[in-house]
Amino acid sequence: MAATAAAGGSGGGGAGTGVASTGGSGGPAIFDIECRDAMGKGHTFGEYARGKVTLVVNTASGCGFTPQFAGLQELYDEYKDRGFTVLAFPSNDFKQELDTDAAAHDFACTRYKTTFPMFARTTVTGASAHPLFKTLGKEKPGLMGREAPFWNFQKFLVGPDGHVIERFAPKTNPAELKKDIEAALAPRSVGLPSTGVAASVSTLTSD
Repeated sequence: MAATAAAGGSGGGGAGTGVASTGGSGGPAIFDIECRDAMGKGHTFGEYARGKVTLVVNTASGCGFTPQFAGLQELYDEYKDRGFTVLAFPSNDFKQELDTDAAAHDFACTRYKTTFPMFARTTVTGASAHPLFKTLGKEKPGLMGREAPFWNFQKFLVGPDGHVIERFAPKTNPAELKKDIEAALAPRSVGLPSTGVAASVSTLTSD
C-alpha cells in the first residue's frame, strides 16, 4: 500500500482502537496484531510485514526529527524491491502531531513525498499503548530497560520472522541503518533464514 491516506477518525488512540493483543513478545504472534490503516480499515501486521525486513517508526509532523521522513523514504526506495518496507505510525504522545489522521498523512506526503504505508494516529506509550509497540518494546527495550519509545522517530527493525533485530534511537539518521538493513536482507538472497544483526553499537543507538 503506497502513501496510504490517513482517514478514519481524528482521535488520539488511532490504530490502537479495537486492536487485539496477542500477549506475545515478537515472533509469529506479532503478525496477528491488528493495525488500522490510514483509511480506517483493520489489517494484521503480518499483511505488511510477514516475510519482509520491516522498519517500524512512530512519527510526528512537528518534531525536530521530522526531516527524517526524507531519509525513511530514501531507504524505502532503495530496498523495497528486495523485501524491505517502512511502516509509519503517527503519534501525538509527545504533543507534536497534527490534530487529525488525514492532516498527519497529508503533511508527510506533501512535504516529503512519502509513499510507504502510514497508519492512523497511534498511542505508543503508557497503559493504552498499541499492542504492536508494547510487543516491540518488550522484546527490545532501550536504555535503562525502557520499553516504550523514548521520543518520536524511535525505530524498530523487524526481521522476516517477526523478531526485533535492532532498536534505534530517535536521533539516529535513517541512512545510518543501511548496514543493518543490508545484513538483514542478505540471507534472503542466498535462501538462508535471517539471523539478525549484532548490536555492536547498541549503547549508542538505543534510547
